[in-house]
Amino acid sequence: MNPLLQDFNTPPFSKISNTDFEPAIKKGIEIAKEEINIIALNSDKSTFDNTIVALDFSGKKLDRITSIFFNLNAAETDDELQRIAQEVSPLLSEFSNDITLNDYLFKRVKSVFDDKKNLDLTPEQEMLLNKRYKSFARNGANLNETGKTELRKIDAQLSKLSLKFGENVLSETNAFEMHLTKEIEVAGLPESVKEAAHQLAKEKEKKGWIFTLDYPSYIPFLTYADSRELRKKMAIAAGKKAFQNNDFNNEKNVLDIVKLRYQRANLLGYKSHAHFVLEERMAETPENVIEFSNTLLKKAKPAAEKEFEELENYAKKIGKIDLLQKWDGAYYSEKLKKELFDLDQEILKPYFKLENVIEGVFMIVKKLYDLQFEQVFNIDKYHEDVKTYQVTNTKGDFISVFYADFHPRKGKRNGAWMTSYKSQQIKDGINERPQVSIVCNFTKPTKTTPSLLTFNEVTTLFHEFGHALHGMLANTNYSSLSGTSVSWDFVELPSQILENWCYEKEALELFAKHYKTGEALPMKYIEKIKESASFHEGMQTLRQLSFGLLDMKWHGTNPEEIETIKAFENNAFTHTKLYPDIPENCMSTAFSHIFQGGYAAGYYSYKWAEVLDADAFEYFLEKGIFNKEVATKFKEHILSMGGTEKPMELYKRFRGKEPKPDALLRRAGLI
Repeated sequence: MNPLLQDFNTPPFSKISNTDFEPAIKKGIEIAKEEINIIALNSDKSTFDNTIVALDFSGKKLDRITSIFFNLNAAETDDELQRIAQEVSPLLSEFSNDITLNDYLFKRVKSVFDDKKNLDLTPEQEMLLNKRYKSFARNGANLNETGKTELRKIDAQLSKLSLKFGENVLSETNAFEMHLTKEIEVAGLPESVKEAAHQLAKEKEKKGWIFTLDYPSYIPFLTYADSRELRKKMAIAAGKKAFQNNDFNNEKNVLDIVKLRYQRANLLGYKSHAHFVLEERMAETPENVIEFSNTLLKKAKPAAEKEFEELENYAKKIGKIDLLQKWDGAYYSEKLKKELFDLDQEILKPYFKLENVIEGVFMIVKKLYDLQFEQVFNIDKYHEDVKTYQVTNTKGDFISVFYADFHPRKGKRNGAWMTSYKSQQIKDGINERPQVSIVCNFTKPTKTTPSLLTFNEVTTLFHEFGHALHGMLANTNYSSLSGTSVSWDFVELPSQILENWCYEKEALELFAKHYKTGEALPMKYIEKIKESASFHEGMQTLRQLSFGLLDMKWHGTNPEEIETIKAFENNAFTHTKLYPDIPENCMSTAFSHIFQGGYAAGYYSYKWAEVLDADAFEYFLEKGIFNKEVATKFKEHILSMGGTEKPMELYKRFRGKEPKPDALLRRAGLI
């Protein structure tokens, strides 16, 4: 029997083989279709329960199978899984369209929606009804037959294109390696970085060191390697991912994706894909996003230009270079930062042993939200690196299963993310608890050294853990409103706010201890971490805004006129550009957030959420970073409420007022 079609609680990874996925997904679609038909063909009058609630509880087996499949395809993929993804994605897209284009079903949903005023619904029920109705309307239910056919065709093409885009980026990442054999070539690099590169070379039966475009290899190389030529080689290789004349070129894919998204939006009656997307976000319109971005740009640009000029002068003075290039930025920034604050990331790393940081985040959320984490060894996992935990509250009630996967390996995509294997919901009076996972790419331990994190990696871990809390503490009736099922520009608030504890003495004292001596991180470093937090914040803000504005340009304009991606991109960067352009590099062809992930017309949300998080954390600072009253409010109004009400209402209930960008600008040292 196919293990994916059996009833299971946590995913039975060890029993699943790749060949199980395709038949299981097909069967899952079949089961879900039967459930949908029962709802659609019900001869009783449409009610909130027999239509809207029934729909929310349908398709659960398929959801569980696909969550396992797509999570593995991101964290533990191979050629076969990628091939299966290409096969099943159009089927899932078609099934999704079968639901939203089902006339009988839509009539029943519309009938409940039209009768909304007479139903005496709770805010959560009303949110579910609105969300369900819009899921039909925004997916073509009001179109005629020709329009519906066209929409199905577009969606099937889009699902294949975004998969292909991601595969090309992964192939390009995996295809590059820089093999070095001379000691002078690795001068400047910390011992731990050299050791990891040496270990990789050894695994490939080569002498010397191998560096790749995986972040734990690439970022330290650009930050510390003294050889400007080799930094240049690395930076150009990273910048031309999927922008080369080979089988993995993404230029056509990018243009096809944006054109199809634009056609889809027009078909549904929207001016652009950005107008379509933002209707359902906290920001509401592209105009609001652009106004928001420009407000921050006005404050950030003068600071960024001043910082850039100082950095260039510094690099010219100590490096004798004539022009500051992209491959120089991180290297000279790190040197200048060290000079200004005497803060070397490598000095900090021994205080951030991965296991200690994990314990630290556990202690912090115990103090804030009364949660306890116990590592367990009886939960099946997909790779030996994965750690599994049972999460309870301090009363002993079961809260969640938690998976954590921390190290890079072949078949795992770059970056860090939070995901879920099962959503929380309340059904038949039973509160079904979630199964949540975070996936990161931190340096692996070696024979002599444990996994030691840079400070940036510490904040990354806290960030993903913030998302995980949003999933774990979910306490809603319906899974489609549970946990991180919120407006995309609200979803980063729980993750970004948790990063703030990494800068606070009271929190750092809990876990920042030297892995050899047990000595606490000296106070002078804590002060320097805080002081240096706003170092080059103008340049960082400008960089984030440039990505967000590029995204809005791709999705807020008519793409039919675009001839070359590179020229279009350069035009989008006009007001945010600091470094000279590199002709053979292009960002868009590897901009996975917007062409493969869910950030299309939504990249601005990182900055949007920073405004929320700075404003919210000021509240904690006013009352104390472990203040129980503020933490309880945050837990009750933000973390546990998911998408049950409009985010601004939830935020105001927590904070007592609407957020303003002042707190962020203060924190960034821009005012």
